[in-house]
Amino acid sequence: MKFIIIQGGYNITDDVKTKGVETILGNPSIAVRKMSVPLIISMLLVSIYNLVDAAWVAGLGSDALAGVGFVTPLFLILVGLGNGLGGGATSALSKYIGQQRKQWADNGGVHVILITVVISLIVTVLLLLVLEPLVTAMGAGNTLGYAMDYGSIMFAGAIFFVLPNAMYGILRAEGDVNRTMIAMAISGIINIIIDPIFIYTLNLGVKGAALATLISSGLVILIIAYWFYIKNNTYIKPYWSNYKFNKEISYDILKVGIPASLELLMTAILTAVISTILTTVATTDAVAVYTTGWRVVSLGTMPIIGISTALVSIVGANLGARRFENIKTAHRYSMKLAFLVSVITGVLLYIFAPQVVMLFSYSTGSAHLAGTMVEFLRCMTFYYLFMCVGAPSTFLFQGVGKGLTAMVQTILRTVIFSIICAYLFAIILGMGEHGVWYGIIVGQAIASIITLAWSSEYVKHLIKINSK
Repeated sequence: MKFIIIQGGYNITDDVKTKGVETILGNPSIAVRKMSVPLIISMLLVSIYNLVDAAWVAGLGSDALAGVGFVTPLFLILVGLGNGLGGGATSALSKYIGQQRKQWADNGGVHVILITVVISLIVTVLLLLVLEPLVTAMGAGNTLGYAMDYGSIMFAGAIFFVLPNAMYGILRAEGDVNRTMIAMAISGIINIIIDPIFIYTLNLGVKGAALATLISSGLVILIIAYWFYIKNNTYIKPYWSNYKFNKEISYDILKVGIPASLELLMTAILTAVISTILTTVATTDAVAVYTTGWRVVSLGTMPIIGISTALVSIVGANLGARRFENIKTAHRYSMKLAFLVSVITGVLLYIFAPQVVMLFSYSTGSAHLAGTMVEFLRCMTFYYLFMCVGAPSTFLFQGVGKGLTAMVQTILRTVIFSIICAYLFAIILGMGEHGVWYGIIVGQAIASIITLAWSSEYVKHLIKINSK
């Protein structure tokens, strides 16, 4: 590889620059489109195999479905940890690429992997310790056995969920989203194939669902490790020989990674509190409807999240290259694209909600949930219309390295406003289960408007300050 040494780092010559690096530093609108499509496909695949999990578990009855649902908020902590550290990796490493600091990007890749391994092992122990008391406090009741069977296996293998997402972040930093898509596709297909085998053929029940998910996710680590260390054709080289502890690199990763990890923890808190409110105003069936239906809703959010995730590396690279107008262009274009897909997604979900619900209500034990679940899904189609401006605006702050700001926005959107509104509609106004649904939508709307105004003013200020 050839490097031309310049002030501030290394000039990336044509023989080492990948197409991904060229993309994130090129036309911002084109970059958003090119980066978004593979990420959207990747995230849809993940959501689809999560739905497949729920569909197969539904065959075990509504209690099994609710038991898995009670574990969902805690499992989101693992997903959030991986996504957060991946976001920290993307933000920091893409900035180094934009600054043409190749050695820092390589060293940062190793930092990401080491930090992720240590944190995930600590979280494993903590989650196993709090699993039973937490799901009991959430009102698991007679579904506790299912919750423990599912949760104990999932949390024992926490590293297999966290590390792949952090490794995805390294690939996204250099604009390589195609391989992220390939790894997720392989993982999803394997999970779909072995799910029924583990659950029914081997008669493992919800334990089988957990094991199938664990195995398919763990395979991603091997796939990405092959690209990094054997095929050796990625731009960032996270080799041990490139590692030298650096406080600034660690800080750059963690200042976005930790707050971003806590963002999904906020979603977990929301799910836990909403489940508690639902058991107060209704029954555990309402929890099964909400947690299972939310998997479908989450599937619909994946295109928006994919577009927003693409924005992180584009913003980070252009921040490092001091191309601030590109940040503004990318942000605006990402919201327009997200709005388009949110309308399409909402219309499709509203029309086909009955057919979707059939996946989770085919057994005699869960058939009675069908009608309410259709209502829930149709109500939640309005959620997308507000998320399409809120999510890109929050992810923009991850891209510029302001992880705490992004976390505060997520807390406003997913916890404070949603929980307050859900409590207001469901309990104070006596609207029960439906009031919870309305509260989530209204909370999202209020917070998204605030987030959009916040991000727009920040970008204007960034351009103004640096134009002087």
